[in-house]
Amino acid sequence: MAKIVINHEKVKNIEEIVKICPFNALEIVDNKLEINSGCKMCKLCVKKGPEGVFEFEEDQRIEINKDEWRGITVYVDHHEGDIHPVTYELIGKAREMAAKINHPVYCVFIGSNIKDKCDKLLSYGVDEVFVYDSEEFKNFRIEPYTKAVENFINNIKPTIMLVGGTTLGRSLAPRLAARFKTGLTADCTILDIQENTDLDQIRPAFGGNIMAHIHTPNNRPQFATVRYKIFSAPQEVENPKGKITLCNVDKKELISNINVLSTKPKTREVGLEDAEVIIVASRAIKKQEDMDMIYKLADVLNAQVAGTRPLIESGWIDAKKQIGLSGRTVKPKLIITCGVSGAVQFVAGMQGSDYIVAINQDEKAPIFDVAHVSLVGDVYEIVPKIIEKIEQNQLEMAFTVEE
Repeated sequence: MAKIVINHEKVKNIEEIVKICPFNALEIVDNKLEINSGCKMCKLCVKKGPEGVFEFEEDQRIEINKDEWRGITVYVDHHEGDIHPVTYELIGKAREMAAKINHPVYCVFIGSNIKDKCDKLLSYGVDEVFVYDSEEFKNFRIEPYTKAVENFINNIKPTIMLVGGTTLGRSLAPRLAARFKTGLTADCTILDIQENTDLDQIRPAFGGNIMAHIHTPNNRPQFATVRYKIFSAPQEVENPKGKITLCNVDKKELISNINVLSTKPKTREVGLEDAEVIIVASRAIKKQEDMDMIYKLADVLNAQVAGTRPLIESGWIDAKKQIGLSGRTVKPKLIITCGVSGAVQFVAGMQGSDYIVAINQDEKAPIFDVAHVSLVGDVYEIVPKIIEKIEQNQLEMAFTVEE
């Protein structure tokens, strides 16, 4: 592990040296300069401190043989064999990257009675589906599932592992990354690959104010999680040629400390991610009663209503309806933003929408940079006019049908 060491023989004017660190990681203990747990390894002391006092030591790393790791794998997220759509989106991205480096695309599918569910995966161009089908995998329990994927990685050695950013995926991916002492980048919005198989992982950071570009150059496999609706699912291929491989793990290794006593089906509802039309309310809505205007617009368009963080925090909209980095990522056919300024955090959650209509009083609002149609004005004036126009057109269409 890298560390900063102190050459005590060259320490002079110790009181002034302590002031160098902005994190108060330098302290005087028994008249001796020490580095405490507050050190952030920023190396400011090495750069700004007296010459020779601080030295950064980095352990020698043994370079891995990247040629030993081959293939891009997608973890199949499912519930009782019902595959989550994020899996197909990740297959599309995996195929795109694999084509650049001439690698195969794999899926690892874990569950009970799932053997007959694999054909759908092959139809999307997967080269090989590795299936772990056992009674021990009937309900998701983290230890057996982790062990199965670990077994797959040890045997196949894929260079990249893509996992959906679902509740289960967020639980599984960190355990696997820790087990293989490798990196994991969560909630990636952009993925690409270099010729040497290093994965370019890009995600918003510091509240969306920057886009962090992350590499894992000397560890394999490379793990990344991606939210639903970030990428697009590919077209199904004609005459798929992939194959299915059944795998086994010693049942002694699948012992879990978790006992599933019972399960209750969750009430199915159309999530925000699946909505085709979305109306987004923002802090431009001055009071809760005025939300009726937004809901009326949603009603005439058969749309769902979403909101930005201020409205969620005010309790005007359910937290499940928040769009952005700390909320949901959506890709509807039409999204209408009402007074949304267009902060990076929000835009990251909806910029993949097919058609974006933005309403804002500020003609320089950032939301207009991504909008297909920009309406400059007060939402209290524009929204009622849109509702009136839609209702008028619907009425005219109704009369036409009757005639």
